[in-house]
Amino acid sequence: MAQSPELDVAAFKNDFGRLMAEVAKVIVGQHEVVEQALIALIAGGHVLLEGVPGLGKTLLVKTMADALSLSFGRIQFTPDLMPADIVGTRVIVESDTGAKEFVFRPGPVFCHILLADEINRATPKTQSALLEAMQEQTVTVFGESHKLPHPFLTLATQNPMEQEGTYPLPEAQLDRFFFKVLVPRPGMADMMDICDRTTGVAVARAQPVMDGPRLLQMRDLSRRIPVPQPVKSYAVRVVLNTQPGPDAKIPSVKQYVRYGSSPRGAQALILAAKVRALLSGRMNVAFEDVKALAKPVLRHRTIVNFEAEAEGISSDRIIEDVLAGTREVGEEVAAIANDRRPAR
Repeated sequence: MAQSPELDVAAFKNDFGRLMAEVAKVIVGQHEVVEQALIALIAGGHVLLEGVPGLGKTLLVKTMADALSLSFGRIQFTPDLMPADIVGTRVIVESDTGAKEFVFRPGPVFCHILLADEINRATPKTQSALLEAMQEQTVTVFGESHKLPHPFLTLATQNPMEQEGTYPLPEAQLDRFFFKVLVPRPGMADMMDICDRTTGVAVARAQPVMDGPRLLQMRDLSRRIPVPQPVKSYAVRVVLNTQPGPDAKIPSVKQYVRYGSSPRGAQALILAAKVRALLSGRMNVAFEDVKALAKPVLRHRTIVNFEAEAEGISSDRIIEDVLAGTREVGEEVAAIANDRRPAR
């Protein structure tokens, strides 16, 4: 007998809550960071975590892998790291009979959850080794393709660009990250709790509360959530309004933005909104879901120009202007309806 949609939603919320609670046993505070990272994982997207060193970004990724009972791989990105150190390479192996042959030795990318630690400390050539893995979930070495485990999720950490010895990620790679999540510094109470947890004898570690098949079930359920046409139109118009040019409708976008979001931004915004709708106990996406997740979806896809950097205007500020300047229902919706009317 098929389970009712209401029970599916309740089970989704319950499992997500258990996952959040298990991660919270290790990670102090950072509720919004953890929630956004888990939303991206359920939606099937990769996450870029940005913050200064020492904020627990690496620990967060390892903890999520423990709680999800998935295989975990880690790559420490350094300036001398090579692409073969990530994807693997072919080596000559001699058999018992003396015959020699090339055998593929997989790299650390062959896992369910990959931690790309301090990804912006490697050169662009090495960073690009992850492009195929993130987009196609395959790795091609010497013309031969190898499938990665399913699900495959990359969680990368990076230090802010003010730090020395970093290389900005190429726009093509930035666009493949579902979310860019900013990790803030802890407050006084959280800092006290961190000291209590990490300076004693016992060290907390997350226990498995979910496996890969259940994660894929939750992903499938989220994709079946309907999106009303006005909400879909609003999400698309938000993305389009991040794009500069003579026809830009948002003044700050026209003045301060160098490149706006690609269509991947609209896809990510809708998928993330579907997951948030389920977490709110709803079987349909609302405008509030799109607005709540616009910043993590669009902040790395909205590239500001030099003038914005000189005046201290961030992409988050631009996104706030875009949300304020985009009407939920307006002339654009009517135009879409008119375009779909049959010709007389």
